[in-house]
Amino acid sequence: MAMPGSMQGEPTVGESVAAGEGRRQSYYVEIFAVSFAALLLEISYTRIISFKLFYYYTYLVIGLALLGIGTGGVIVAISKRVQRAETEAILAWATLVGGLSVGLGYLVIAVTKLDTIAIWDYGTRTSFANLARLVLICVALFASFVSVGVVVAVLFARRTESIGRLYFADLLGAGLACAIVVSLLGWIGPPSTILLAGALLGVVGLRIALRTRSRLVGPAVGLVLVLAIVAVWPRVLPEQKLEASKQQADVSDATFSSWSPLFRIDVYPALGVQLLFHDGLLGSEIDAWDGDVGTLGRFDSDPRALPFAALGEAPRDELIIGAAGGHEVLASLYFDAAHIDAVELNPVTYDLVTERYADYAGNIADHPAVNYVRDEGRSFLARQDGRYDLVWYPAPDSYSATNAATAGAFVLSESYLYTSEAIQDTMDHLNDGGLLAAQFGEYDYARRPNRTTRYVATARAALRDLGVAHTRGHIIVITTEDVIAGTLATVLVKKAPFTEAEIQRVVSTASTIPGSVLAAAPGASGDGGPVEQLLRTPTSQLDDWYAHYPYDVRPVTDDRPFFWHFSQFDDVISQFGDPIINNDREIAVGERVLVLLLLVATVLAALFLILPFFAIRDRWRALPRKATSAAYFAVLGLGFIFFEITLIQRLTLFLGYPTYSLTVTLMSVLLFTGIGALLSGRYRERPERVAPILLGVLAALTVFYLFALVPLTDGLLTLPLVLRFAFAIAVIAPLGICLGAFMPLGLGSVSRISDGSSEYVAWGWAVNGFASVVGSVASTILAIAFGFQVVLLVALALYVVAVILLRRIGRPISVGPAG
Repeated sequence: MAMPGSMQGEPTVGESVAAGEGRRQSYYVEIFAVSFAALLLEISYTRIISFKLFYYYTYLVIGLALLGIGTGGVIVAISKRVQRAETEAILAWATLVGGLSVGLGYLVIAVTKLDTIAIWDYGTRTSFANLARLVLICVALFASFVSVGVVVAVLFARRTESIGRLYFADLLGAGLACAIVVSLLGWIGPPSTILLAGALLGVVGLRIALRTRSRLVGPAVGLVLVLAIVAVWPRVLPEQKLEASKQQADVSDATFSSWSPLFRIDVYPALGVQLLFHDGLLGSEIDAWDGDVGTLGRFDSDPRALPFAALGEAPRDELIIGAAGGHEVLASLYFDAAHIDAVELNPVTYDLVTERYADYAGNIADHPAVNYVRDEGRSFLARQDGRYDLVWYPAPDSYSATNAATAGAFVLSESYLYTSEAIQDTMDHLNDGGLLAAQFGEYDYARRPNRTTRYVATARAALRDLGVAHTRGHIIVITTEDVIAGTLATVLVKKAPFTEAEIQRVVSTASTIPGSVLAAAPGASGDGGPVEQLLRTPTSQLDDWYAHYPYDVRPVTDDRPFFWHFSQFDDVISQFGDPIINNDREIAVGERVLVLLLLVATVLAALFLILPFFAIRDRWRALPRKATSAAYFAVLGLGFIFFEITLIQRLTLFLGYPTYSLTVTLMSVLLFTGIGALLSGRYRERPERVAPILLGVLAALTVFYLFALVPLTDGLLTLPLVLRFAFAIAVIAPLGICLGAFMPLGLGSVSRISDGSSEYVAWGWAVNGFASVVGSVASTILAIAFGFQVVLLVALALYVVAVILLRRIGRPISVGPAG
């Protein structure tokens, strides 16, 4: 798999000693299979790392994959031994070593246990030990991708006459892997998918060994058999040793364990319930129920009674977004809801409720009043024509569910449930007098009620956008001490002001619920905390209030849907040298990890991708316009990733499932980038004329993505899913074709100004890889800080710079080599 935006053209590369051998072999099958395996490996490891550590460490996988692939290319460029070897021998050895490193790497990662919080306890033995274990995991991940880079670089360098078709096969393999990896993760699980990828690399090596009658046939057969057998029977593998604060999965103790594209689920029995752990963290539960509503009287003294108290009468139509194991469905049945649409995102949880534990749960999914649906909540809501008396968001806030569905966690899917636009959509789907209810577990409500405060801030902003002038009369907040959640906050929001009777019913019901306190309500005295202070603050003073609050609790939007981002990056950077003094992972830990990964990515990319060129510094000095070409290849790598990330985000709600957005977007971008590279052969001799035209198309597409895409997709939400897929692909196709042309144009330009085209191929590969590694983290930091619209505009600006640099590269050289 080539890196985004890299090696997309027809470089002219000096042949090795072995240049004349193997001319009859096209290697399309080999590069297709290697790229297919690489994508399976990369996306599967995002799930493993999210389960083993936390979702924000999945950025590590993306960066290390790009780093490994780039390093493979650098090895090809500077290793005289590789340059002297025959192509068939290099490919056979590389793929077999790659398959072996995949198997060994998985074992190393599985058995290595660490405490990520202890890393930040600077200067202690525990900190050094856990940092060393994290480095070991990184090395195991990195090593799995180096051989992929060797294979791709060798073929691009030695088959220049068919580089366009080779690159197309490369991207086709990667794109098809994106199309099926989600199904594989749900069917056989990430461990088996990883080993399947390793076995596929082994099969490529075996194919070459058989063709050349190499002595590697025996080892290749053994490697493929071992990896294939373990992929079929993954129970022989050691269980992943989880991060210290997680529940260590033990299949023998669990009544059920399964992977899904969203998270790993382990079900543990407890008294009267089945506890559902999501990626090692308690996420929800399935209650034992005999089907008799009369046995559910416990809900009279439960905070789930509060929305029904506010309504005053049983809802005719109700929507639960994040139904999970059905606890809120039971409460709704007890309070006589006539019809309940219960939406659950995770397919494994859905199957547990509807199939495996259906009898245990009293067959709630088959209850006449219940429509239990597998879907994404925002998308389901947007497609409904009817209205509801109650729309309930019962804390669908599992960190693993929020982020692990995506490669690198670029799309924080469930955060879209809490944005200003989500609240406005909800209000538009409520009957007169209808109610929105949201509930959050707070780690430390007394000192940091950040989730509740941010949601109230967002609800206030949404109401203002809907024309509500005095928002305080439209929001009630109750807090309840909870054994598991610490504090459970219930936020009730209405488009019309709460009446005195409604407020009194809520307050009266709260008084019967142990540990409940009125935090804020219209015309009543609350707890005096940040939530009530926020509601009392006049609109003209809100910016000042947010600026003085110690955490970032400003409203979130679809453009910046990072609900869980409470720490400003300037604070994170200024406090980076301070140890973390509590175990609340919600405060600065994720941001601190992103900053750390950006630093590590920069250092490692420089070390592995740039520094090795000192080994060929004599040849290197003679190359002209190195600085200009470096800048050109770098902005291509950054711009490509920035466009890709933004489109994944923009299509999430339209496709109705976060993994659909990931796979459709990645597949389309990779496929059409390959087509663009293939088509570029028709005009690569005229880059100074073609590049401005391509830039104009990119600018038009950017304007379309900024201003027209969301309204258009909103209007097409009722289309069948297959037609929405087709529309998404059509939207992405012109972008991919444009992006695919820029690297061929650049490589063609540098080849015309230098005889050292071999070094320039490696240089372009390395610099583009450097930018891709750094960009995979930097783009997310940029989106968190400024929003996806800014990321999109920066992507366009980078290609503007690229066109200017391309013109400078192509100018005739009149004197001598210039840096």
